[in-house]
Amino acid sequence: MTTIMLIRHAVNDFVKTGKLAGWTPEVHLNEEGQAQAQALGERLADTTIHHIYASPLERTMETAEAICQHHAHLEIVHNHEIAEVRYGDWEGAKIADLRRRKMWDVVQEYPSRAYFPNGETMRGVQTRAVNEIERLVQVHPRETVTIVGHADIIKMVLAHYLGMHLDNFQRIVVSPASISVLMLGHSRPFVAMMNDTAHVSMLERERKKQQAAAQ
Repeated sequence: MTTIMLIRHAVNDFVKTGKLAGWTPEVHLNEEGQAQAQALGERLADTTIHHIYASPLERTMETAEAICQHHAHLEIVHNHEIAEVRYGDWEGAKIADLRRRKMWDVVQEYPSRAYFPNGETMRGVQTRAVNEIERLVQVHPRETVTIVGHADIIKMVLAHYLGMHLDNFQRIVVSPASISVLMLGHSRPFVAMMNDTAHVSMLERERKKQQAAAQ
């Protein structure tokens, strides 16, 4: 049985721009995100990891690098099949403007019918990501594989292995720097963990303690 660890990248400041990041270059982890990634790396320091794959964008690579600091044998492999959705004409646009488009409601309520002009379909994105997960299971039998990616990709993958229709995938929460785990063998898949953020919560508790002590 192969263990697949699905890691969402830590936080960045692009969300403050009110725009859809997508494949926008030079979106790096901010100070908080760097701390989250460090906590994530420490959380996984004693976990056996045989391989690590990451979306090639900066925020995912920086998160993956924080994990590798505790696993000198790992080499990050860029993987476009588990990378961010190609939003086409929507990429970099203001979310406030996108919300006024009819397709926005389709994306939120009926993603299986959603498409992005000059980009991908949500159905196609789920298929490419799940196909890649299945390929990695075949390539790495009985090993632990870490994949560092993006929220929607991870949610669509989890929806598939939970037996959920794609139209319900937005019900799943995948937080920054969270860990979700799949166990895939020759038969029934198992979702062993979803949206584990204990390391981030501990970081937040320490921050609040420091603030209280400073007052």
